[in-house]
Amino acid sequence: MVASGVHRPGPLKQQNKAHKGGKHSGSSQRRAGGRVSVKAQPRRRLRDLSRVDRRHQALQLRRQRKEAVLAEKRSLGSRDGPPHLVVLVPLHSRVAAHDALQLLQSQDSAVVRLVKGNANDFALLCPQLKQRWRFVTAQAGDLHAVLDLAKVADSLLFILDPADGWDSAGEHCLSCLFAQGLPTYALAVPGGTDLPPKKRIDARKKLAKAIEKRFPEAKLFPLNTEQESSLLLRHLATQKQRHLAFRDRRAHLLAYAAEFVPSQESDLVGTLKVSGFVRGQTLSVNRLVHIVGHGDFQMSQVDAPPDPLSLNPRVVKGQKRSQDMEVQDASVNGTDEMEEDIKVLMKADPKQQESLQSEVIPDPMEGEQTWPTEEELQEAEASLKENRKVVKVPKGTSKYQAAWIVDDGEGSEKDDDEDEEDDIDDDMMEEAVSQEGESSEEEEEPAEECETMTIPESLRDDQYDERMEEDEQMLERYKQERMDEMFPDEVDTPRDIPARVRFQKYRGLKSFRTSPWDPKENLPRDYARIFQFQDFSRTRKHLFRQIEKEETEGASVGWYVTLHVCNVPVSVMESFKEGKPLILFLLLPHEQKMSVLNFLVRRHPSNSEPVRVKEELIFHCGFRRFRASPLFSQHTSADKHKLERFLRLDAALVVTVYAPITFPPASVLLFKQRSNGMHDLIATGSLLSVDPDRIIIKRLVLSGHPFKIFTKTAVVRYMFFNREDVMWFKPVELRTKWGRRGHIKEPLGTHGHMKCHFDGQLKSQDTVLLNLYKRVFPKWTYDPHVPEPMPWVRSESVLQVQEVDME
Repeated sequence: MVASGVHRPGPLKQQNKAHKGGKHSGSSQRRAGGRVSVKAQPRRRLRDLSRVDRRHQALQLRRQRKEAVLAEKRSLGSRDGPPHLVVLVPLHSRVAAHDALQLLQSQDSAVVRLVKGNANDFALLCPQLKQRWRFVTAQAGDLHAVLDLAKVADSLLFILDPADGWDSAGEHCLSCLFAQGLPTYALAVPGGTDLPPKKRIDARKKLAKAIEKRFPEAKLFPLNTEQESSLLLRHLATQKQRHLAFRDRRAHLLAYAAEFVPSQESDLVGTLKVSGFVRGQTLSVNRLVHIVGHGDFQMSQVDAPPDPLSLNPRVVKGQKRSQDMEVQDASVNGTDEMEEDIKVLMKADPKQQESLQSEVIPDPMEGEQTWPTEEELQEAEASLKENRKVVKVPKGTSKYQAAWIVDDGEGSEKDDDEDEEDDIDDDMMEEAVSQEGESSEEEEEPAEECETMTIPESLRDDQYDERMEEDEQMLERYKQERMDEMFPDEVDTPRDIPARVRFQKYRGLKSFRTSPWDPKENLPRDYARIFQFQDFSRTRKHLFRQIEKEETEGASVGWYVTLHVCNVPVSVMESFKEGKPLILFLLLPHEQKMSVLNFLVRRHPSNSEPVRVKEELIFHCGFRRFRASPLFSQHTSADKHKLERFLRLDAALVVTVYAPITFPPASVLLFKQRSNGMHDLIATGSLLSVDPDRIIIKRLVLSGHPFKIFTKTAVVRYMFFNREDVMWFKPVELRTKWGRRGHIKEPLGTHGHMKCHFDGQLKSQDTVLLNLYKRVFPKWTYDPHVPEPMPWVRSESVLQVQEVDME
């Protein structure tokens, strides 16, 4: 029996066809719902390996990484590697670096080698530990010396004050070092033993709290006894090294000794023999070398003199101390004895040596117009005949008058967007203009008063009255920056010059984002002097791949060599004798050539003074220093970038200059020189690209005011002041501050009034705007000679300077 309440289908039930899933691509795509499967190639390889094999593979990778780190630690400061370069940076005026040097030199069973001519530069050799160090002290307040030594240092040893840590000069120094790229560092605190034990503990806690933000997870090392100095040395030798990309890919060298040989023609130029240990990469004699702060040069040969910092030094009798420590001078071996042992490693090959040419010499006759041929003349006449139009004109009309007569078909066309309400408003507008025509002269006077309230576009810093006081200049800059924030890019239409003449280099764009702009259009003459890559990123990847894989011939890392640098001015040797560091970087291919560099920077929070576009700034880009007047532009992903007239505080901007090519990554620091010679850090960032095709667009905004408002039309005044300007800018689209868009229909009268049509009714307090655009290029203001900054003042003198400025 069939249970009641249960329904069974009858013989007439519809039988649908079953779905055949996976038989065609459409069904699988619909089931995926737009999701794309992940590439399964790596997973297939993992599936081929068993669980034990995968463990073995991971273990081998970890072991390889660990061995690479250990090999790097063992090579640094060993017999085969360069000495461990430690730079002492005092961060407070009360800190005496001399006491710290004395403690570091008083190591048991260690040999101290004093570098000739510099009391704060010495080498420490420990044969038992198989380690060797070189200690260099940066001069307090010398910003260039600190930054240059940090470029090549293996470790930085910051000397802090036990009570305050660092002062204002130390804070400025730390800001610059962090922006440039900080290598491995350690913190040492000498002194503080004269305090009572309880106050000593409180001071240490206070100092640890102060460095918590600046140096997270950093350990403070007291430096008062020989045992504490030995612990500090052990920490420096065993800590993990930080890598700076711009120096690891280039061979570099810190001069241990230098000799200048004048040339036969002049005593001001000669050959500079620089001795030091090769670091970073293999050094080739056919490449160019950059002396930091002095320029690019060629090398003639590379010698291999005896290593002055050998772990098995020659002992000089009478200089042995009671603590088995030996002190030797760098001149112990004698120059005559060293010259006998010098071996020539390699000499430059003129065929393979890179050229010092940094600019393209343009041919003034290149692209010159030649005399046309007969075929070109015939083609021109044929095109003129095709373009001629036949117009019916009254009898006696000249050709000049006939050219201005427009066909009926052209003049009778109307825009499709115009409504029928425009025809109704024409009579009302004519009455309004006739009533306003009598009092037009009286109402134009307030416009002149309004013009004096804005800053004219032609006012620039270089045209500003140089006899004005510095505080008045700063006040004027603050006003300009404020006006640019309130009314961005707005300028007043000049009264004495027609707008079509004043703004003849500008153009209108339908859309700033999507309208095309040819990057090769109307290039300046300076673009004929620069070099440009077809694909910069591809060239960079190929170059770095060669550095990593290919083995170049030359002096290997850790060798003590002497470089013969040609045509060097004698000023380089004079600065080295004054105690300033002499640092050499080997240039990669093309890095001596000029191009257009773009830096992505952000305003430093410690600086709030306005920085105007095209104002001279000092750049520290990687291992280079130069001066230039840059352009500021917005950092966007579009193909056009709007010019910024000031360096903004709240956004990252792109800085564009003419400069030698540098392959990123490379840090950049922007400084501004004060009238007293000090350098203020205003922005930090990195190198974005080397791209001359980056389009920087300067925008000008002309503003007008609605005089009579109707349904969708209005009479606008004060944007132009003659009829011809209205006709000239008629094709450009209008916009308002409240979001309306429109266009110019026709001029009204001869005083620059115009009838405009919008997509909606205007408000009486709205402002009509017209945007004009022009591409701008940087000025060729590159100067590789940067003046030495004045020593940075300490905290007390800073307060005094600020009080004087306020008065």
